Amino acid sequence: MSFWEYLGNRHQQLLTDAFQHAGAVFQCMILATVLGVALGAVTYRSEWAGNLATTATSTILTIPSLAMIGLLIPVVGLGVPPTVVALTLYGLLPIVRNAIVGLRGVDPSLVDAAKGIGMSRVARLARVELPLAWPPILTGIRVSTQMLMGIAAIAAYASGPGLGNEIFRGIASLGSKNALNQVLAGTLGIIVLALLFDAAYVVVGRLTIPRGTRV
Repeated sequence: MSFWEYLGNRHQQLLTDAFQHAGAVFQCMILATVLGVALGAVTYRSEWAGNLATTATSTILTIPSLAMIGLLIPVVGLGVPPTVVALTLYGLLPIVRNAIVGLRGVDPSLVDAAKGIGMSRVARLARVELPLAWPPILTGIRVSTQMLMGIAAIAAYASGPGLGNEIFRGIASLGSKNALNQVLAGTLGIIVLALLFDAAYVVVGRLTIPRGTRV
């Protein structure tokens, strides 16, 4: 069976797996973005706190994804929970690092002006600092998303959702007539999803970043 015939016969299952893969990455990116930006906002004013946050999240990223999933299975079980926890943790580093860099790069005079008109610290952060730090934060989100697209395939090891199941089935049946088709379909599907997500972020950037502040 050719690759195109395989796609024709399995398109429904592949679309389902692709939707689950994209959904898992999207949901985990929302969690990672909220946690990462919050962590950056809490720590960026202090040099040691910012370094600690960056070091902690970079240490998480050094843990092999298969090992991370294996360690989470006894704690949260199989399926979606270990996938969500692992992907969220892996997605933190670029967001935390870029949030800290972006917030530290805000012009102090703008913050002082906001303070001078009576804005509270929270209001200054929400209405002045975070909007100005948004371009690097969005870049961190894009980087995290690209990483998680590939890492999410490992979720199949824990019976998680996504295109990794197609890849794992192909690897498990190496030598059979459709093994290569399965691996290729899963891999290409992940690449296509990654490109679609990145294109969506480009659109978000054009809609949310003023032209004069785009890098």
